[in-house]
Amino acid sequence: MAETELKAGKMGVGAQTRAEFKLRGLRWIIIGLIFLVTLINYLDRLALSNLAPFINKELGLTNTDYSNIVFWFLLAYTVSQGLSGKLYDRIGARKGFTLSVIVWSIAAMIHAFGRGVASLSAFRFALGLGEAGNWPGAAKVVAEWFPARERAFAMSIFNSGAAIGSIVAPLTILPLGQKFGWQTAFIAVGALGFFWLALWLFCYQTPERRRWLTDEEYKLIREGEVGDGEKERGRDAVGGRESAVSLSPPSSVFPSPTWRDLLRYKQVWAIVFARLLVDPVWWLYISWLPLYLSSSRGFDVRKLIYFSWLPYVAADAGSLFGGWASGHLIKLGWSVDRARKSVIVAMGLLMPAGILAARSAEPMVALAWICVVLFGFQAWINNVQTLPSDFFSEKVVASVAGLGGVGAGVGSMIFTLLTGRVVDKFGYVPVLTVAGALAPLGTLVLFALSGKINKIQIVNLKPQITS
Repeated sequence: MAETELKAGKMGVGAQTRAEFKLRGLRWIIIGLIFLVTLINYLDRLALSNLAPFINKELGLTNTDYSNIVFWFLLAYTVSQGLSGKLYDRIGARKGFTLSVIVWSIAAMIHAFGRGVASLSAFRFALGLGEAGNWPGAAKVVAEWFPARERAFAMSIFNSGAAIGSIVAPLTILPLGQKFGWQTAFIAVGALGFFWLALWLFCYQTPERRRWLTDEEYKLIREGEVGDGEKERGRDAVGGRESAVSLSPPSSVFPSPTWRDLLRYKQVWAIVFARLLVDPVWWLYISWLPLYLSSSRGFDVRKLIYFSWLPYVAADAGSLFGGWASGHLIKLGWSVDRARKSVIVAMGLLMPAGILAARSAEPMVALAWICVVLFGFQAWINNVQTLPSDFFSEKVVASVAGLGGVGAGVGSMIFTLLTGRVVDKFGYVPVLTVAGALAPLGTLVLFALSGKINKIQIVNLKPQITS
């Protein structure tokens, strides 16, 4: 009897220890997962542009054909940005990322069966539907897991996944395509998403539900927050379970704002129009850089492997710098408004370097100017993508980020379609020149519409009465 009680006691201690397991700095592990999935997202996305020299030659595609294929990706991506934002706000980041990754991983793999413009366009459309969810989903995770003063840096970490993915892509995909064929390369990179998904489902919950989170870190995550009219969240000291103090009558539930509700705010329009004007700069280089370097600057496959990743090293540095810079200025006592705007302006003034790239006689000098452009863009977009969480509560961050993505997609679609036609007739100089002027214009529009950066309460929602 005593032996049985002793064993039971030991089992009880073990169970208690497991229940009290905590991970310090868990928010950094979570953003590390978002970084990793963003990297995989970009490997899947850039497989086409890196393999384009092989595919265009084998299938006999023109620049116009290629731009049409990219257009269908952007069309689906644009539509899905808005839909994914609402979906993530409704079902949460855990289920949202699961759905997105499954869709885009399968879509990436079936590119191996492409036989022409029609089939490749269909596969790109499916890829765009899945991949778009990554950005509003990441914005939601950052809003849930980081205090305001750390959000820009957290955004820079996940955004650097795009740059690192762009660095890794030519170093892996080009050799795979050269040695095993472009079809095998698509299958290999598409399969990576399923490995990440196993990690995600094992690790991710919201802070209120994640028992591994310490109470100290939870308080840090929630520092400076005010209830949004529905509830203030708390955690009990032992289990970390969600508790709620109602701030409204028990029978009233405030619905999530619709797109129409959100579009009444000029701050939403500021984000949408700024991204419509400036995001085409990024899409130009990630979609066309290998073709530009091979057809206009004389790079062979070996030179592409050696040098085409360099602009994305600069982009990664820009992403980290942009997040660090605004966060550092806030720590020094600058307001969020002053810190964000200072970095956005400075980085917007770097992107006209693309005009110098277009007019440079030396290929490596042109590549260096492109590095400046992508450094500036990633620092710029990192801070602009933080604005939804600066302006609005976490409950609508993914929706606002998704609307910003719609603006980005519309602008990028138009620019991509024009790029193929202009390049076929006039070459790359006009395209790079126009792209160089977009960032200053987009920054002016952003500040003209947004006003001061501070928290906004969503108002005039009619409560739904529940029993």
